[in-house]
Amino acid sequence: MTQTAIPFLFMRGGTSRGPYLNRADLPENLDTLGEVLMAIVGSGHALNIDGIGGGAAVTTKVAMLSRSDDDWADIDYFFAQVSVEDRLVDFKPTCGNILSGVGPAAIEMGLIPARDGETPVNIHAVNTGAKVAAMVQTPGGAVTYEGDTRIDGVPGAAAPVALQFMETVGGATGAFLPTGNLIDEIDGIEVTCMDVAMPMVIARAEAFGLTGYESAEEVDENRDFFARMEAVRLKAGEKMGMGDVSKSVTPKFGLVAPPRDGGTIATRYFMPWRTHPTMAVTGAQCLASCVLTPGTVADVAVPNEAPARITLEHASGQIDVLVDYEITDAGFTINSAGLVRTARKLAAGDVFVPAAVWVGN
Repeated sequence: MTQTAIPFLFMRGGTSRGPYLNRADLPENLDTLGEVLMAIVGSGHALNIDGIGGGAAVTTKVAMLSRSDDDWADIDYFFAQVSVEDRLVDFKPTCGNILSGVGPAAIEMGLIPARDGETPVNIHAVNTGAKVAAMVQTPGGAVTYEGDTRIDGVPGAAAPVALQFMETVGGATGAFLPTGNLIDEIDGIEVTCMDVAMPMVIARAEAFGLTGYESAEEVDENRDFFARMEAVRLKAGEKMGMGDVSKSVTPKFGLVAPPRDGGTIATRYFMPWRTHPTMAVTGAQCLASCVLTPGTVADVAVPNEAPARITLEHASGQIDVLVDYEITDAGFTINSAGLVRTARKLAAGDVFVPAAVWVGN
């Protein structure tokens, strides 16, 4: 035997794509697991030519699922971000777009039975500890991917997957504001460091000489910006208690600007070494929370209501985040954040890795 077969589903989740695997079919050791995932994706080549990745960070993501022992959750969702070229695997973050496919994939894998009509799936995001309630469309007791829901960044329409995120504050750093400040100044740039669903460093686009309305391609060509942004990100990571983040995709970076297309605020999100073509679900929650928190770099006039609908303009359109929150004398408290995404099964079968990488369980 020269290769090891691993059962998989290949799915689009939100505006990301990748293999969904059963954790029981994979090595327990994280170093070995990392090698297996890099072989699956084809990490180490700009086109991922020797794997099923797509040459972009939104197409080199992996979901690993298992039945949960948590009293609340049905499914444990373990996420990995595999780098395109650097042969790195980051197990620290989670991904809300890929999470959009977790409910459908868990049903397809037989990890949870489907109900007739809709099937609720309670998901424990292992990487961050977040709890997410998903609602999957299952008419006749089978997952359907056909529907009328459209999300910017994905062509066509599909069945909705409703997501309600809970317990997302401080998942990576233990604090809503990891530095203890609403605004920090790093290299002459004012930033807000926040940890809601995803630890982020957020700045005003104008601080970098940008409008905040540039296309993803235009920003990616601006290597001077990325050099300045990365220097700020590395120093912010230390201030946030995350240590040396030079080889980690977290904290992520975000830019904000006044809205121009009817949204609440204009945003650009970074993965972090390239511009996200749309918006991460986790990043959207952090940016929306930043918008709602008085005194941050994203402090704009918003309706005084809860839950509040925050519309983020991004490089491919818009995304709505419904945030249930409270502002009291004790500070800003987030109860939950809701979004609607879509997912689609693209392929199913076995993916193969060289036996020299792993011979299997």
